Amino acid sequence: MPDWFEIALRTLFAVVFLFLLTKLLGKRQVTQLSLFEYITGITIGNLAAFLSTDLDSHWSLGMIALGVWALFSLGIEFVQLKSKRARDFLDGKATVLIKDGQIQEANLKKERMTSDDLLEQLRKKDVFRMADVEFALMETSGDLNILLKKENQPLTASDLGITVGVEQVSQAVIMDGKIMDEPLAAIKQDRTWLEGELKKLNLTADQVYLGQVDTYGQLSVDLYNDQITLPESQQKAQLLAILKKCEANLEMFGLSTEHKKAKAMYQRCAKKLDKVITDVKPHLIQ
Repeated sequence: MPDWFEIALRTLFAVVFLFLLTKLLGKRQVTQLSLFEYITGITIGNLAAFLSTDLDSHWSLGMIALGVWALFSLGIEFVQLKSKRARDFLDGKATVLIKDGQIQEANLKKERMTSDDLLEQLRKKDVFRMADVEFALMETSGDLNILLKKENQPLTASDLGITVGVEQVSQAVIMDGKIMDEPLAAIKQDRTWLEGELKKLNLTADQVYLGQVDTYGQLSVDLYNDQITLPESQQKAQLLAILKKCEANLEMFGLSTEHKKAKAMYQRCAKKLDKVITDVKPHLIQ
């Protein structure tokens, strides 16, 4: 057998076997890795490369080495699932870098981070003032998670005492010009409904590269031909969103003012607008 053909054959076997091992080890091997998983990934990759090119050794020996590493990794993961001490030893523990708004210099030194490194990580989280941070934690994966001080956190509907509806996941009902029946069933619709929505846009499914249906039942599409101009299809949803935003603003104004008459006026207007939203919502989500 020619050397070039044997190398090609070994590489093919190594790629297939490596793919099967990665599937066996799970998704964490291709996302954020722990220290041990990082070592395992490098070692298995090196073994696979060695198996592909070393013609002096039998290919089965390389397969055995890869299999032993994979089984050992699975065993380690099983131990980690059963033991907190094992997880702490193998993965380490999260490190507090900012506590009660104060930088923990000792922990920074422990992680071999400078103040410049810390500021860079904060900027990646869209935080440009350290004084805005109440708590910052470096995870075992190396990611930095932060908690802003209460006065710097975004205002939410919960802060205003407003109950909002459950947001549904947008469903891709057309992909590569093909209608997807399973996502349609998930939103309790069928092809007849989808074809009707496409007809409103003067389109057929084979013209659509990607089509999605959002929480409000609105179909949005991206076409193969970008020169085609589509009519606005989100006006009802946008109107409902604007009304809700106005209601939230009225509630916020009422909470922020100390003037009794102004507070009463804002609250009264917010209640009236809430009634308007309740009345028109069935017509805006059709």
